[in-house]
Amino acid sequence: MAEFIKLYNENPNPRQVKQVVDILRDGGLVIYPTDTVYGLGCDITNARALERIAQIKGVKLDKAKFSFICNDLSHISDYIRQIDTATYKILKKALPGPYTFILAGNNNLPKVFKKKKTVGIRVPDNNIIRTLVRELGNPIVSTSIRDDDDIIEYTTDPELIYEKWDHLVDAVIDGGYGDNVASTIIDLSGYEPEVIREGKGDIDVIL
Repeated sequence: MAEFIKLYNENPNPRQVKQVVDILRDGGLVIYPTDTVYGLGCDITNARALERIAQIKGVKLDKAKFSFICNDLSHISDYIRQIDTATYKILKKALPGPYTFILAGNNNLPKVFKKKKTVGIRVPDNNIIRTLVRELGNPIVSTSIRDDDDIIEYTTDPELIYEKWDHLVDAVIDGGYGDNVASTIIDLSGYEPEVIREGKGDIDVIL
């Protein structure tokens, strides 16, 4: 049964942050708030945990479209190829924020992602998840958790999320009600920025 851990965005309790980070280091799966919908994730370096997420999502790991949550722009540069000035300006203007950017990956990517030419990168405007990533020292591989309901695509209430997921994951963080609109996805790996999905992030503000 999963732990249900309350954290406050303004000032996450260090003891509880450590509790979650220890779960992640041990290969645990955690559900956490972002600036958009609640996400499911694990430590990027833990192959066993990555396999568990792929299994839950019903996808093959090497085909999975997971994004990486980083703490800041410098953290992103550990996993992507050198970017040009125009791309850097877009990232700097947009992040932290409700965007996923598709960028060309580099050789630091874990073995299971080596075949991928591109990766999705997020730096959410949410202090809880960024604090966890910073304390962990690695990005968290992330995927949105969807609802089975045809009308409500994403569950926003952490208590309802816990009821549904407590036997599948190791911790659910209660960071308050989430949003029900996913991030805007923009591909920056080509010559021109390409909008893949319009979500919460305003495209006109950054492009």
